Amino acid sequence: MASPSRRLQTKPVITCLKSVLLTYTFVFWVSGIVLLAVGVWGRVSLAVYFSLLDEKATNVPFVLVGTGVVVVLLGTFGCFATCRGSTWMLKLYAMLLSLIFLIVLVAAVVGFVFRHEIKTNFESNLNLALKNYNVTADQHSEAVDTIQRTLHCCGVQNYSDWEKTDYFAQRGIPRSCCKSQDDCSVEDLRDPNKAKLKVFVDGCFFLVTSTMESKMSVVAGISFGIACFQLVGIILACCLSQYITNNQYEMV
Repeated sequence: MASPSRRLQTKPVITCLKSVLLTYTFVFWVSGIVLLAVGVWGRVSLAVYFSLLDEKATNVPFVLVGTGVVVVLLGTFGCFATCRGSTWMLKLYAMLLSLIFLIVLVAAVVGFVFRHEIKTNFESNLNLALKNYNVTADQHSEAVDTIQRTLHCCGVQNYSDWEKTDYFAQRGIPRSCCKSQDDCSVEDLRDPNKAKLKVFVDGCFFLVTSTMESKMSVVAGISFGIACFQLVGIILACCLSQYITNNQYEMV
């Protein structure tokens, strides 16, 4: 049995660790809300870009939303485990944090490794969308119009890409390429030489990939920060569990 003075020294440490872990858990819980919000924002803000990617890429925002929900639930569990001072709950909390850390880390590495494949896939889908472009406002045609209006671009590499499409033979370059809707007639859009002065000449591929990379870097940065932040929680939970165990052992 340990001396009373030893136990008195251990209890303040446990109290301090509990306070720090509770603070950490609250911040971790808030980070789950942030991750959830980023997932929703990504789904809404990047929806038009994701529509021109394959199905796997479109799942990224849902993965972030799911991760955010798990983090919020895990943060709630961590708060409960810390208040209870249960060693097995704290160990389980540390194990779950480790699991999420590994999942987020693997997801970040996979996204980094396959980023060029995503670009290639987007370029081929954008070319296909131009080839099949029509005025019936299907999802891909609508996405092309939205991208051209928003980013002030036209075609894949440049505006002349439209000359190779069936739509150009019928109606010329789409009006979504026009610099000014009031000064962009059908005759102008059917004549490549006149159209050059009326439409945006830069292609959309470079602008879209640049925009996606800048926005996805924000998502990746937040996700990586949360992953690293989990290491702090793992260490705190393990330390608190060990101190509580030692304190119970000393009291025997």
